[in-house]
Amino acid sequence: MDMLPVIAELSQKTPSKILLVVLDGVGGLPQQHGGPTELAAAHTPNLDALAKQSALGLLTPVYPGLAPGSGPGHLSLFGYDPFQYLVGRGALSAIGIGADFQDGDVGVRGNFATLDAQGLVVDRRAGRPSDAENVRVVSKLKAAISEIEGVRVSFYTESEHRFVVILRGAGLGEKVSDTDPQKTGVAPLPSHPHNAADAASAKTARVLNALTARIREVLHDEPQINGALFRGISEKPRFPSMAEVYKVRAACVASYPMYKGVASLVGMDVLPVEGVEDAPQGKVKALQAHWEQYDFFYLHFKKTDSTGEDGNFQEKAHKVELFDQLLPELLALKPDVLAITGDHSTPSVLKAHSWHPVPLLLHAPFLRNDPAQRFTEDEASKGSLGHLRGVELMPLLLAHAGKLQKYGA
Repeated sequence: MDMLPVIAELSQKTPSKILLVVLDGVGGLPQQHGGPTELAAAHTPNLDALAKQSALGLLTPVYPGLAPGSGPGHLSLFGYDPFQYLVGRGALSAIGIGADFQDGDVGVRGNFATLDAQGLVVDRRAGRPSDAENVRVVSKLKAAISEIEGVRVSFYTESEHRFVVILRGAGLGEKVSDTDPQKTGVAPLPSHPHNAADAASAKTARVLNALTARIREVLHDEPQINGALFRGISEKPRFPSMAEVYKVRAACVASYPMYKGVASLVGMDVLPVEGVEDAPQGKVKALQAHWEQYDFFYLHFKKTDSTGEDGNFQEKAHKVELFDQLLPELLALKPDVLAITGDHSTPSVLKAHSWHPVPLLLHAPFLRNDPAQRFTEDEASKGSLGHLRGVELMPLLLAHAGKLQKYGA
């Protein structure tokens, strides 16, 4: 059931402020049985102190057993059922970078990759090149490829190994398969329409397959970035805004375009952030500078996810510690409701998103006694919030902020 119409009827404007912190991919697993997860291994005195004054629980971002992408994971946290409000990663990235993305276009998320002489994937992220290297290679593609099968092809840098392609032309569809095999040692997959009778999507698949081959030709002399993998093929969607549903003025504080895209899609204002993801102080400054202008803030930290994808247990724990050092500055803003959680788990032992629940911390008025002592998976399982689904988080935050009226007589 889509709860947004119900919440829209009950929501009310109040001056209380909500801060939702998303530590991307924060959930983890032990390196060996009985050992700590990345969260448990991290030294987090500020999170530990906050946990003792808060309520904790576990949260399944999308559905038990499903390892969600960042798009569905975030939409769920914002209260939008990802099985009803569908959107591909390509559209989110295109919106997030401010690409020329119009109704009828198809947005595609690309990964630069390293392929061997046989065309097998050696590295799905081409060694995580710098943004400057990404710009150089994208410029090379722009000069060589502008049209395929009568379809205009536009390239955009996103960040590191990520880029965006916008396809524009008559008769395109979005219901096609990805070319990213999501593993190494195999060739990129051919794209195909989900339904062979869907002529529009069949055209998009042909264009993507031709584009894959053409990119390989153009980049044949590159030592590391010599191929491309595509996923998240999507047209531009339209969703009800958070202002309409929740009666809040919402702001996004994030660095990576995809997360700005999903925030924009639900009507958040994307605030300017100085610096790079590895220096998150710029995010705190953006939050401080705009604190009086909004009543809902979404604050995103990426590196807990990327270090997990790289399989670096110690570095992921270190990124949690860096957030812990920033926490006093967030608390100094005195949000009425503070939630800290993740959009999915990314255990370093798996080097990928997983289906495991993530911990949820809620610091707010009117909490019950809670036995949890730390912001870890094991401690969260003891908490008074129990086990929630991602879409159940926003009503909980609104209720604790006094923004929901009573339901029914």
